[in-house]
Amino acid sequence: MEVPNISSMLLLLFCALSIADGGSVGVNYGRVANNLPSATKVVDLLKSQGVDRVKVYDTDPAVLKALSGSGIKVTVNLPNELLSSAARRPSFAYSWVMKNVVAYHPSTVVEAIAVGNEVFVDTHNTTRYLIPAMYNVQKALVKYNLEKVIKVSSPIALSALQNSYPSSAGSFRPDLVETVFKPMLEFLRQTGSSLMINVYPFFAYESNADVISLDYALFRENPGVVDAGNGLRYFSLFDAQIDAVFAAMSALKYDEVPIIVSETGWPSKGDSNEVGASVENAAAYNGNLVRRVLAGGGTPLRPHANLTAFLFALFNENKKPGPTSERNFGLFYPNEKKVYDIPLTAEGLKSYRDIQSPVTGGEQRVSTANGQTWCVAKEEAGKDKLQAGLDYACGEGGADCHPIQPGSTCFDPNTVEAHASFAFNSYYQKKGRAIGTCYFGGAAYIVTQQPSEYPNLFSH
Repeated sequence: MEVPNISSMLLLLFCALSIADGGSVGVNYGRVANNLPSATKVVDLLKSQGVDRVKVYDTDPAVLKALSGSGIKVTVNLPNELLSSAARRPSFAYSWVMKNVVAYHPSTVVEAIAVGNEVFVDTHNTTRYLIPAMYNVQKALVKYNLEKVIKVSSPIALSALQNSYPSSAGSFRPDLVETVFKPMLEFLRQTGSSLMINVYPFFAYESNADVISLDYALFRENPGVVDAGNGLRYFSLFDAQIDAVFAAMSALKYDEVPIIVSETGWPSKGDSNEVGASVENAAAYNGNLVRRVLAGGGTPLRPHANLTAFLFALFNENKKPGPTSERNFGLFYPNEKKVYDIPLTAEGLKSYRDIQSPVTGGEQRVSTANGQTWCVAKEEAGKDKLQAGLDYACGEGGADCHPIQPGSTCFDPNTVEAHASFAFNSYYQKKGRAIGTCYFGGAAYIVTQQPSEYPNLFSH
């Protein structure tokens, strides 16, 4: 396969298109605080950052009015305390949908209704109301002819899983399977909706920092973790956690139901026992997550399904109870200043790099006992992603790709994977093996032994 010989401008266009065709990033706009800017200012902030999706935890009229005409898609929430009313009385669900959705849509673009939030961990025992409430809200949307444009789901916490490690062993809690998950997944299948899940690698890392690599939790270069159950190699805890849910769904024969990551994030500050909570780690996780999602592609278990993920949260919320971390998940301070600088759009990603903490000596480099590492293509990334990375490395990236041109010494083997490995490694070595230079949208990873798959390929 020839390495395309096109201009830098075309390469830039190709890279931009490949990212733009990827997944979608939104932000959770929580308001458990007494010092936040007005809803109008918040919408201006969202627009200035290029955010086109937002999720809220109620249906506050000021917020929904402020979003009117903005083009920002919003997921609204029917809170847990209203579940019993919505479940018991269809008339309540009709009235709620009319007052909180129909009254604003389509000027305010409501794209989904989250019925409840992490209901299974709600101390008020509202689980039994969830499925009837979802059905009644759906019936209300049908009544108002909105069922095709507004989807109904319910965000679940990963504590709904009985098993989550390894990913292939993912399973739902037995007490929830028949009563909740089978009817919920059937509902989602019938309505064409997605299962909403809240995914927090931070909490898993905080509790298991002695066995979970920080690089693995932050989407940084790492050797990966092989799932002994399915043989797949994972390069991020985020993907592994999502696939645990996919495996649990598959066990119930609901393989085709998509997933939306309704919350994910990392705190910029925590108590002394909250391992990993820092500005540097929060910036790395959220910045790399944006790159991971917008680059496109799914998880190792479902590689072709783009992801939608909502970052938690827009602001630090000073009235949230619990440990210090709970009040420090925000991308912004209440005065609208950034807690740390990361892009939220494909355009911003063009100049973004995951910068290590200055405390560690600035830009880190991957090192081993003998000091040598290589960057190689990840076969399971697929040809399209490998080709996009190859085009970037040989074009804008400035890698030396002459040896893999037709007739040159490293043209054979003539496969996109072999050529991508050569180009990725050339770029990686040129950049001094700096952290963040062996990523290529998730299509590459670092190895500590010289690759032997391609004779002489890495000796040029």
